[in-house]
Amino acid sequence: MTSFSTRMVLAIGAIAGVSLLFTFRHPPTFEVQRGYRGTGMVQNFDPNVIAAEIASNKLPATLSPIHAGPPASKTYKNVQILGDLDVGAFTRLMASITTWVAPKQGCAYCHSLNDMSSDALYTKVVARRMIEMVRHINSNWPTHVQNVGVTCYTCHRGQPVPAHLFYHDQGDAHFTGMAETQTGKNHPATEAGLTALPFDPFTPFLEDTDSIRVEGKTALAGANLSSIKQTEWTYALMMHISGALGVNCTYCHETRQFSDWKQSTPQRVTAWYGIRMVRDLNDNFLDPLHTVFPPARLGPTGDSPKVNCATCHQGVYKPLFGASPVVGFPELVSGPQAPATTTTQ
Repeated sequence: MTSFSTRMVLAIGAIAGVSLLFTFRHPPTFEVQRGYRGTGMVQNFDPNVIAAEIASNKLPATLSPIHAGPPASKTYKNVQILGDLDVGAFTRLMASITTWVAPKQGCAYCHSLNDMSSDALYTKVVARRMIEMVRHINSNWPTHVQNVGVTCYTCHRGQPVPAHLFYHDQGDAHFTGMAETQTGKNHPATEAGLTALPFDPFTPFLEDTDSIRVEGKTALAGANLSSIKQTEWTYALMMHISGALGVNCTYCHETRQFSDWKQSTPQRVTAWYGIRMVRDLNDNFLDPLHTVFPPARLGPTGDSPKVNCATCHQGVYKPLFGASPVVGFPELVSGPQAPATTTTQ
């Protein structure tokens, strides 16, 4: 016979189960068909989630354009990359960057108030390089950002450090036993959709140039020597992209043939360029800053913070739902360009 306490636990569990059965409601959803009927190419959206995302993806108010005075380089000291702007446009851009990046900290986040021209603060050196990066994106990567463009706000959203960055991830220390090895998986991570897929798909694909494609073109073994392990890394990256954009696989791929570009949606081309753009930014702008960032801003292995798809998208298929933050800021599109890219393959 069971004890009284055991019977009470079972009774409470039964009551809780029945309560959940009659009170749990599936969230309301609506569907958007993205392909031929019968292919399952449907995106499901939760209106409550969409409402919250719309509220958090609004552009901040901007100052009206100002053009007055001589070039900033002739008025202020140590203006290395925005000296082509007149004083009015330069001051407006500085005020806007403060709103986009450090509204609570103000100018002092990057500048020494005793000497605004000083490069003593690492944040000023980083910010200068980030302005070059923004100009580089808007001028050289229209294949991904198109005519929408980006500003500092696209990633920062009013915070000094963007919410979504990555570092080289070695995983949690654990005992591997006799059979298991450190394969970089089986440690559920949000980056891979809380699955057992590899927890760092960023380093090989968004910093290095490992091949993402693993699907063969024939049913039998042939020239494709991709392993199951390689495939798992690719799937981990796809899980990240899906979560970063708030979509499923059919946003880019045709369900009948994932590898066929002719049957894929136009967004797959945009994503292809996006992956290569992120590699370019990490390799040519962010990685070299590891000597500028203080130790507290570096990763466990001493690497710089780097960007991935979520850094800009933050859960929606188009950053800021397609609103153009660069409208009204032509100085972030044109101007002296950053060095040419070296890793865009």
